[in-house]
Amino acid sequence: MTTTAEQPTTADQLNGLLAAVLGAEPQVRVRAWDGSLAGPADAPVVVIRSPMALRRMLWRPGELGLARAYVAGELDVEGDLGAAFSHARAAFAGLSARPRPGAVRAAWRAAREWRLAGAPPPPPEEARLRGRRHTRRRDRAAISHHYDLGNDFYELLLDETMAYSCGYWSPEVPDGDGAAASRAKLDLVCRKLELRPGDHLVDIGCGWGSLVVHAAREYGVRVTGYTISREQASYVQERIERAGLGERATVRLRDYREIDDTAADAVASIEMGEHVGRRNYPEYAAVLHRTVRPGGRLLLQQMSRGPHAAGGGAFIEAYIAPDMHMRPLPDTLRMIAAAGFELRHVEALREHYVRTVRFWAGRLEEHWAEVVALAGERTARVWRLYLAGGAAAFEEGRMGVDQVLAVRH
Repeated sequence: MTTTAEQPTTADQLNGLLAAVLGAEPQVRVRAWDGSLAGPADAPVVVIRSPMALRRMLWRPGELGLARAYVAGELDVEGDLGAAFSHARAAFAGLSARPRPGAVRAAWRAAREWRLAGAPPPPPEEARLRGRRHTRRRDRAAISHHYDLGNDFYELLLDETMAYSCGYWSPEVPDGDGAAASRAKLDLVCRKLELRPGDHLVDIGCGWGSLVVHAAREYGVRVTGYTISREQASYVQERIERAGLGERATVRLRDYREIDDTAADAVASIEMGEHVGRRNYPEYAAVLHRTVRPGGRLLLQQMSRGPHAAGGGAFIEAYIAPDMHMRPLPDTLRMIAAAGFELRHVEALREHYVRTVRFWAGRLEEHWAEVVALAGERTARVWRLYLAGGAAAFEEGRMGVDQVLAVRH
């Protein structure tokens, strides 16, 4: 009597393809669309809900193909998404990023078997900007894609200060209190700028007005905030009016290249420099310089990446912040000094961003149903992926954030 070998399951086939592409056994457990499982029992479980996920990864290998499949709901991870990120990076460290030709041929044979021919369209949540990078028109479109999701959306995600930037988790800040961390950061900025009642502060890229309101109310200064997001400008104006700060605070819907303020006592720009682009950064630094008086102070808070990982990354630039460019910190310092500033102090806040992003991720999960109702499930999945990946990137040191204090010569 003869026996036949058991046919490999769909998950076995997927696991084998992944092993061939990586050149090593994948340290993830695969659950296929037919319910079959393959891979190490103690590894994170990657759920491939549809052959379309494989189709996306074949036509756009790497980060963007995976992200598209996740956003579309065709690929998922059971359990903690951030932990799965870290596990995968550790497991695949040192492996070739370039698939072997035989693995590619095997993948395409499977694609034909599963009828995966043809490049699928990307999810509609992906940004589609037109024109040359960092023209004023395209910059407005890029900012609108990210910041004009709706003020109601960001009220669900952020704390009550509406600060969309790294908090300062000082020892006095209770664990998990994002609002206290934001207020501590705003106080830190104001103290470093040595603000005094009657001073004029310019906030370039003012977001939803957290620093505008805080500095005017708590430090008695006159503040002018700038943004190119209509949603933000409307929100800041309402905050100013509700707080009774109309005589001390104002917001202007204006590009940084259109700022006509000069001789302010201090200028702040909190996590806005990432949006101006590599070539435009010297112009941005020149605007910061001409906005503040000689002897006046600049407080710049900005994210950074290493010398071999500039930019925002394929997923972030496609779904979160189109045209974003993060550079190594030394490059930023050189351009700030070249613009005419004396560098006084640099403080790294990388670990603080891990806690900040995790706070936002907790808010997202807490308000998941409301976020889905407001923005749709795919947008909610974009943000779940973004926050999980961001926390991992800061925790592992692949991204940083720093406060730079400088004085105009």
